[in-house]
Amino acid sequence: MKNSQAIHAGQAIYTKPVLSLYDIWVLGISNSCIWRCPTKYLRQHFRTHVTLNHMDVGVGTGYFLDKCLLEQKRRLALLDLNNNSLESAANRVERFKPEIYQANVLSPLNLPCKPFDSISINYLFHCLPGAIKDKAVLLDYLSEYLSDGGKIFGSTILSHGVHQNFAAQKLMAIYNSKGIFSNTRDHRTGLREALEERFTNVEIEVKGCVAMFSARKGDR
Repeated sequence: MKNSQAIHAGQAIYTKPVLSLYDIWVLGISNSCIWRCPTKYLRQHFRTHVTLNHMDVGVGTGYFLDKCLLEQKRRLALLDLNNNSLESAANRVERFKPEIYQANVLSPLNLPCKPFDSISINYLFHCLPGAIKDKAVLLDYLSEYLSDGGKIFGSTILSHGVHQNFAAQKLMAIYNSKGIFSNTRDHRTGLREALEERFTNVEIEVKGCVAMFSARKGDR
């Protein structure tokens, strides 16, 4: 029950009014001034790894899909627990006619779909309850929908092993106290271990408080 409440708290903040400010506050102000990883680096990371057969998990407002996907002929899917986020992202990338799935990534997904060549999970890990080794179960569930040789990639805000300025320390403490974040035990080593247990070609780059990562399913 406690874990279910924590999962709900992590996604419940994304109401329609909050989502209307998300790009400005999170992707604009917070990334640049607080987490010290300007969004341009996340956009470049996304463009590097995304394919024409892609699923985005923890969709936010659909910002990265909207800004980074150019080819019209592609398969795109959206997966999130929060219906407001799904609606916001779906409207933003309507031109791609996305598949839409509402599900909890910490439980078996049972999605009625074929595998994807890439799956992105941006700013999701730090919103999920537990240590990375516990919430990394989402990697197992998502891996079922990743093609052999496909890439899983994304980003997360760490609390250990990174330099936090005063604003980052305070905001991270507030977010964790309210259940918006759950990253008090998240560190780069734990993230790498979780990825290497399941995938190959693991790469992690830390900029400010943010870890950008990618990994491949299988040996290719």
